[in-house]
Amino acid sequence: MSEDAEEDLAERKMRFLFALRSKGVTDARTLHAMEGIDRGQFVRGIFADRAYEDMPLPIACGQTISQPSIVGLMTQAADVGSRDTVLEIGTGSGYQAAILSQLARRVYTVDRHKRLVREAEGVFTALRLTNIVAISGDGSHGLPDQAPFDRIIVTAAAEDPPGPLLAQLKIGGIMVLPVGQSDTVQSLIRVRRLETGFDYEELRPVRFVPLVEGVAND
Repeated sequence: MSEDAEEDLAERKMRFLFALRSKGVTDARTLHAMEGIDRGQFVRGIFADRAYEDMPLPIACGQTISQPSIVGLMTQAADVGSRDTVLEIGTGSGYQAAILSQLARRVYTVDRHKRLVREAEGVFTALRLTNIVAISGDGSHGLPDQAPFDRIIVTAAAEDPPGPLLAQLKIGGIMVLPVGQSDTVQSLIRVRRLETGFDYEELRPVRFVPLVEGVAND
């Protein structure tokens, strides 16, 4: 890479971090994790030159890579600790899982599209992210064999928080997910599991692809 290209990339990354802060991503650990994981590694093809813009981008299988500020806000809301085990539903490009891997002890990520899991695993290997386990399966059921989880992040919208996922959350654990009955009216919420039940907190309006049951034929 030429000196000019390196300077241009450095400037784009600086603008990228500034955009995160301006959208409310202020937690130092989250910002450090997002600075350490290059979004450009997860965006391919004609959209590669837009990897450092704060916008969602199309990926394979009709899915999207979320805009960085939303990834940051979800990560910040989850308040992931260094000893936590995290479940992510909706691997997609693998970007969110990679961010989480910088904060947690272990990350399990599930996607219904085998191709997306395979491609994400390739990036994880290239980046030497050894604490991520990527699995192809029906994310709506979670991973009961690995439960309970300290944190759960869902990157697709359901009408309500899925019961199997709530059941796999530890007492004191946090789940962050979008909920809504359509793709135009959704809210990002934070669910805390208490000894006596669940506490729900609405964070902001969002727009995500729907959470679909089953495993895709691809």
